[in-house]
Amino acid sequence: MKKKTWLSLLAIFCSLLFVVAACSNDTGSKGDNKDKAEAEGSGASGDKTLVFGRGTDSIQLDPSKVTDGESLNVTIQIYDTLVKYKQEDTEVQPSLATEWNVSDDGKKWTFKLRDDVKFHDGNDFTAEDVVYNFERWATSADFIYYGYMFGATEDNLKGIIDKVEATDKYEVTFTLSEPNAPFLYTLAMSPFGIASPKAIEKYGDDYFKNPVGTGPFVFEEWVPDDKITLKKNGDYFGDVAKLDQVVFKTIPDNGARFMELQAGTIDLMNGLNPQDIQTVEGDDNLQIIRRPSMNVAYMAMNTDKDGPMAEKKVRQAINMAVDKKQLITLFEGVGKAAKNPLPPSLWGYNDDVKDYDFDPDKAKALLAEAGYPDGFDVKLNIFSNPRDYMPQPKVTAQAIQEMLKKVNINVKIVESDWDTHLELTEHGKHDMAFLGWTGDNGDPDNFMYVLLDKDNAKMGSAGNIAFYKNDEVHDLFKKAQVEMDQDKRTDYYMKAQEIIHDDAPWLPIAHTTPPLAANKNVSNYQPHPTGSEALNLVDVE
Repeated sequence: MKKKTWLSLLAIFCSLLFVVAACSNDTGSKGDNKDKAEAEGSGASGDKTLVFGRGTDSIQLDPSKVTDGESLNVTIQIYDTLVKYKQEDTEVQPSLATEWNVSDDGKKWTFKLRDDVKFHDGNDFTAEDVVYNFERWATSADFIYYGYMFGATEDNLKGIIDKVEATDKYEVTFTLSEPNAPFLYTLAMSPFGIASPKAIEKYGDDYFKNPVGTGPFVFEEWVPDDKITLKKNGDYFGDVAKLDQVVFKTIPDNGARFMELQAGTIDLMNGLNPQDIQTVEGDDNLQIIRRPSMNVAYMAMNTDKDGPMAEKKVRQAINMAVDKKQLITLFEGVGKAAKNPLPPSLWGYNDDVKDYDFDPDKAKALLAEAGYPDGFDVKLNIFSNPRDYMPQPKVTAQAIQEMLKKVNINVKIVESDWDTHLELTEHGKHDMAFLGWTGDNGDPDNFMYVLLDKDNAKMGSAGNIAFYKNDEVHDLFKKAQVEMDQDKRTDYYMKAQEIIHDDAPWLPIAHTTPPLAANKNVSNYQPHPTGSEALNLVDVE
């Protein structure tokens, strides 16, 4: 039996014990903070502790090296970026930088910095620290998001950033090789949180598990596959946290996690099974919190691999063989069928694109034209852990398996834990694979270029796991990046979506409005459309 299965069974057993204990305690209050602190083995009596239950552990706590939401949910508490998004949307506002200006040609950006900020290790924050971080990110392809967002390649690790200079103790200037329309919004993304250079040098290769930033919470402890504990930064330059500590608790099974919420041993959870929403809404002690939709779930087909997936007609046939109306019922009201890689909540979405009709007979005809009249065998790699954009991956995979069987495509489902799944797909070791994306900055570039440009079909760190390479699409994306007029950028993205739809590197599945469930004692929690939010304004009664 796999490790994840044993963990799930253990979590369910422990949760049942919690429920029994909660039901037999006449004097205790549901979600009592003292009981939670004792259960977690940390935190003093009377401290305000928020326990956040989630389905999988973080991969690492150096945000520039990861793309998974469970890592970024933690690191956004520890680090600050130069600018940040507003609490409710992706409009940019000051953070470590107080003001900024851009040259007329769009190539030079100058930021004035705060002069009253310290890292958690006690060192002062200055412009030299910003320079250090950006130069570090431009040294290796390991810094995945830097490559995604700034066009870095093996031949040009700097990408579009020619140089970063400390033009004063509290002023930093970026010189770009070309204008970049999303640049300011990109700087607000949590992967570009500024880390302490002294801590990076102190911990070396172990820095990823010893993070030091300037943010509202300070890293305290990480017990792998169990919990990450953060404590309040009382010297924070912004809004000092109302909570004394935050514990991110890993509970792989959705049902077990929900039982712990009902028992009061956690305060908040993601990955709620859609069928449990009604139960939460009927419980006076609980509340539903819905995250604004800015995501996409999809099944990528590896176009770079010899065999059926390299054939456009095969990929089109797969799109025609899947009944989206039936598939979306599995999302039980939290999902809308997708037809484009871009979510409809973003500007640039092409609603004129017509989704493939559900037509198994046409699918069979296309398969015959492609040289597969009798169908074929194929593997579908899926992740075992629930994601906001796909709360029930195995059930979704089984439904697609049954639909494709009717056109003689025999699908073998290969299920892996999250880390293994990312390793497989980034290295192109799949025929077809589930994945998804939650937007980072509210710009179409963050979906289109990251997920479908040939620049990001890099073996070993692929954001484009379909390994889809279309020169016309690439040219449209690059034009959109340097064009500052949003109407013109919209035209480029609209055209790109038409081409991508015809080439069919994906089966787009869904855009979701992910539900979180919380105890009623949690207040001021406002989920951000990017999927991660700082918790310094959150309180527990």
